[in-house]
Amino acid sequence: MDTHENPLQSRLTRLASRVDDMATELERLRRENRSLLTQREGLLDERAKLKEKNELAKVRVDAMISRLRSLESNS
Repeated sequence: MDTHENPLQSRLTRLASRVDDMATELERLRRENRSLLTQREGLLDERAKLKEKNELAKVRVDAMISRLRSLESNS
């Protein structure tokens, strides 16, 4: 019976080690995922702000063009 315990114990030890490695990797991936989600939210906020600034710039340019056309037609 002793001859069966050593290989079994060895297999269990390797299995336990693999489970520990996978648990460590899982935690690393969870941290990475949280970080990526936070980064994504920041990028989405930045994108919304840039779109708003772009729209404001477009409105201002359109207003300048209208004023220039008005000045041109008055000349």
